[in-house]
Amino acid sequence: MKGIVMNILADMVEQQFGMSEWNEILSEIDAAGAYTAAVLYEDQELLDLVGVISRRQSIPVEDLIFAFGEFMFPAFYERYPELIDAEAHLLPLLASIDSVIHVEVNKLYPGAVTPVFEEEWRSDSALLLKYRSKRNLCRLAEGLISGAAKHFDTTYELEHEPCLHRGADHCGLLVTLR
Repeated sequence: MKGIVMNILADMVEQQFGMSEWNEILSEIDAAGAYTAAVLYEDQELLDLVGVISRRQSIPVEDLIFAFGEFMFPAFYERYPELIDAEAHLLPLLASIDSVIHVEVNKLYPGAVTPVFEEEWRSDSALLLKYRSKRNLCRLAEGLISGAAKHFDTTYELEHEPCLHRGADHCGLLVTLR
């Protein structure tokens, strides 16, 4: 996991629970906490941090991961508005994840391991994203979609079938505008 993700998690915890809470969380897993955006960290460190935050704040892990995705979208927008402003609406932005956004991520952060999003338009108002990742963070993807929808002031429905957590080879995330 690239350090930028760790930095955004730190920002979320500090904003919502305070700096002292972030320091306590770091001490529980014996993490340095000074994450460098372009450095690659073990995925397990992020999962350990999420586990500790979940326990300490009494937030189910899956809900915390979703909330992190929602928080992450505006954090990405703040850092890279040109990537998001290239599209005027939610679905075209989501359709550009692999072909534009992840291409730019890999330019900015060589060695980044990004999930794969294969898009399949179902109609002008429905887009299926096939999410594949060894990390199985489909709830993070759902949170990012929610954050993007808020950014574009768009209401949507999300159907999540199939799912990696139930043995599928991908997660199907069908986003339908309302």
